[in-house]
Amino acid sequence: MSLMTEPSWGLPDPEYNAELYADVPVKRAIAWIVDALVIFGITLLVLPFTAFTALFFYPLLWLFVSFLYRTFTIANGSATLGMRLMSIELRTFRGERFSFPDAAMHTLMHMVCFSFLLPQIASAILMLTTARGQGLPDLALGSTALNRTR
Repeated sequence: MSLMTEPSWGLPDPEYNAELYADVPVKRAIAWIVDALVIFGITLLVLPFTAFTALFFYPLLWLFVSFLYRTFTIANGSATLGMRLMSIELRTFRGERFSFPDAAMHTLMHMVCFSFLLPQIASAILMLTTARGQGLPDLALGSTALNRTR
């Protein structure tokens, strides 16, 4: 028996709760764009505090700000600001909201996948083709994104 067929699996069944998974891949893509704009804004606010020397290592600044932003917003509500705007949230394999360690691990895996073309493409294809709309980080952690019910 696989983990997904175990009775202890805490995520809603996509066959019986299709409304929880409806349009989630599209909403995740839009949320990602919103989050990228928020991160860009934060990095622009940080630049003057570095006497604009951060321009010389801007990609590293982006990675640092992105990691902090995603980890803290996901740990604080199981969703980034973009995800909240799109009314979706992340859930662990137990069906629970993300804790800080869950958020940090998901963010790290997301950033690694996004750093390389093939895992990025594979993750996008998986989100569009798996029953729960899970990308590579989600499959590795057993997590998924769901439409918020409240």
